[in-house]
Amino acid sequence: MMTQSKQLAEEYRRLGGRRLAKVDDNIVSTRAWDEDTPEAERFWQEHVAPLDEEKRREVELHLPSISER
Repeated sequence: MMTQSKQLAEEYRRLGGRRLAKVDDNIVSTRAWDEDTPEAERFWQEHVAPLDEEKRREVELHLPSISER
């Protein structure tokens, strides 16, 4: 089953998004060493950044983890 948060994360990645999830003691954040494509950055700012903290965290958990890097 595809959740809205998974769809957002997958679309962001499809557009060239390069942020990685960092999960530390149940605190979720993202890190970016490489710049997003303009399309991915615009998508993030329009669709993910405005979400409340809980929903944004759900999207971030669908991104690749920095521990997989």
